[in-house]
Amino acid sequence: MSQQRVLVVGGGLAGLAATMKMAEQGIHVDLMSLTPVKRSHSVCAQGGINSVNDLTRQQGDDEWLHLDDTVYGGDFLQHQPPVKEMAYWAPRIINLLDRLGVPFNRTEEGFRDQRRFGGTLYKRTAFAGATTGQQLLYALDEQVRRWEVEGLVTKYEGWDFLRPVVDADGQCRGAVAQNLVTMEIRSFRADAVILASGGCGLIYGRSTMSMACNGSAVSRALRHGARYANGEFIQVHPTAIPGADKLRLMSESARGEGGRVWVPRKPQDPRAPRDIPDADRYYFLEERYPTYGNLVPRDIATREIFNVCVNEGLSVESDKQCVYLDLTHIERSELDRKLGGILNIYEKFTGENPRDTPMKIFPGVHYSMGGLWADYARTADGGLDPGNPINQQTNVPGLYAIGECDYQYHGGNRLGANSLLSCIFTGLFVGPGIETHLNSLKASAGDEQYDSLLKSAAAEETATEKAMISDSKPGGENPYLIHQELGQEMTKAATVVRDNDQLTGALAKVNELCERANNCSLSDTGAWTNQNITYTRALRDMFPVAKAILKGALARDECRGAHFKPAFTMPGIEADDPAERRRQAEAWCDAFEQKNDKWLKSTIATFDANGEPTLSYEDVDTSLIPPRPRLYGLVGAEVIEEVWKERQRAKDDAKQPAGV
Repeated sequence: MSQQRVLVVGGGLAGLAATMKMAEQGIHVDLMSLTPVKRSHSVCAQGGINSVNDLTRQQGDDEWLHLDDTVYGGDFLQHQPPVKEMAYWAPRIINLLDRLGVPFNRTEEGFRDQRRFGGTLYKRTAFAGATTGQQLLYALDEQVRRWEVEGLVTKYEGWDFLRPVVDADGQCRGAVAQNLVTMEIRSFRADAVILASGGCGLIYGRSTMSMACNGSAVSRALRHGARYANGEFIQVHPTAIPGADKLRLMSESARGEGGRVWVPRKPQDPRAPRDIPDADRYYFLEERYPTYGNLVPRDIATREIFNVCVNEGLSVESDKQCVYLDLTHIERSELDRKLGGILNIYEKFTGENPRDTPMKIFPGVHYSMGGLWADYARTADGGLDPGNPINQQTNVPGLYAIGECDYQYHGGNRLGANSLLSCIFTGLFVGPGIETHLNSLKASAGDEQYDSLLKSAAAEETATEKAMISDSKPGGENPYLIHQELGQEMTKAATVVRDNDQLTGALAKVNELCERANNCSLSDTGAWTNQNITYTRALRDMFPVAKAILKGALARDECRGAHFKPAFTMPGIEADDPAERRRQAEAWCDAFEQKNDKWLKSTIATFDANGEPTLSYEDVDTSLIPPRPRLYGLVGAEVIEEVWKERQRAKDDAKQPAGV
């Protein structure tokens, strides 16, 4: 039997962490990346990485509260055992990264500095200026390079994953990929394939994601049997710089360090922002959410900014939607030390210095909470069994998903600085399970059989590409314009506010664009660095995921996390009379329970050979922390919370044995 190997697709934090861990276990790894590893999208992460720490413990924090904040912020849509395991691993992960040389910011006493991020009241976020992702990526890349020298890791940078190779028994046996320079298509034998290929932001045309975040690797797995979960949950980050080419993130760390979001109370006030006195400024997040202020969860902040600009007409500019993100009250030396990376980005792309003039920002598509369905093995105490081979495994045996391209950890809304944690956690945690999986594979005389299967799959992809070139006729569709139309349609229908009629129209338009994408003219039919082929193929592979997003959003008639339908909101309690307030709160809680009975479920999409999704639903494991209303800033929240707690106590009492 030939040497066992694992193929990791994606060179960001999740892929590097998995590669490092498996190499430590003596497993041979092929690491494939669409871009040079150091250009992976993880390098763009800015604000920090979450974990409980000594400072927060002194204030009453612990891992259970990190779990609670995460599932509460995600509107209880994530299975809780994986989230619990992640929260309890987090302090060890930060310590590991520290030992690997990540230059985390330090206090004057030499301790790791911490900042607050949205959805929590504790300073849980460790950071390296405003370039945390870059520093983490470089540290893990350094470790992987060490194993590369040892011969346990082989890198394939500039390769495009085309498909998993699945045998007649449904077992993943490897993959087919293409070299982006030579255009060679070849197969890679692998005893396990791990997808760590990131998000799908380019489906929206403009987003804060990199050019490689097109979702194509995931889509190609879907066509070969993998399932997609919770596609409709797309995070729109509240603070980005609008741009003609893309949206550039202004990290939540800006608010974590004291940045304030506001608009003039007078619409389009002509005065310079620093000339507008406090009395004429509307600090709407601070006024509406006094407990969390500017650090409410991202879905809440996004909707409030959208509402202030679009519905209340208070945008800073008349011809462009935006609000102020103000850092000018903070000492310049502190800004440069903690936020220099993002301030330089803003200055470079706008020509204004945010140390002197408030930034103008608006929400932008940022992250996909949904992704490939992945399994987990629960323990009796509600954590995960670390060596179980089903952890992070898709429904295709031998095919795994980690990082942003899986759906497990963020539910309906991701808390800031949990993304880097989930990427590194899943990368490290999948290693022991992969080792168990490899040990369970039977010694086989069938390597030749798999070689034949792999060669056949590569030949199929080669034939598909040749047909794509031969079918291209002058005067056909322009793939770049189709992508532009797709992005406009998705942004209009499936971002901050969603409406069923608009979603229905968008789905019809996306189906039309999908048909048109099959008739694209290729401006380049050459056999060397043919970016036109790569782009057109990726465009076609956006449509299955786009349809899953729209169909999931259309079916889910509720508001949960980032998925917001005004027609299905649950208004607050307005009554003044105590008895009436109590009656309305009881009715509110009844409606909330009915909503959860129907919609506290994961959306699962399966796909036919044409990439058309069919939806089903899966119950969510909420056995550790019972779901409760998400009451950030809701009018009448106090009485609703009181009623809900009484109901929960009654349920708990009913579970107690008689006489206890």
